[in-house]
Amino acid sequence: MLSMPSIDVVIELSHEACLAHYEGRAGLVYTRSLDGRSVVFPAEALRRVVTRDGVHGVFRLHFSSDGRFADIQRLT
Repeated sequence: MLSMPSIDVVIELSHEACLAHYEGRAGLVYTRSLDGRSVVFPAEALRRVVTRDGVHGVFRLHFSSDGRFADIQRLT
């Protein structure tokens, strides 16, 4: 079984910033991986990990073999 490509990123977004993503005013999230690469993924992924304080921590993003976002997992 092949595993999906993944990358670990730090996400620090306030509740207000998450609200902009949720309301569709921001369609993409721009962040950095732990190794310094720029990473862009669909803002709708945040719905799975947002709390009343926003989104804060280290997350693993999983992508399909063709590079499309597939899943997000909280690491810390």
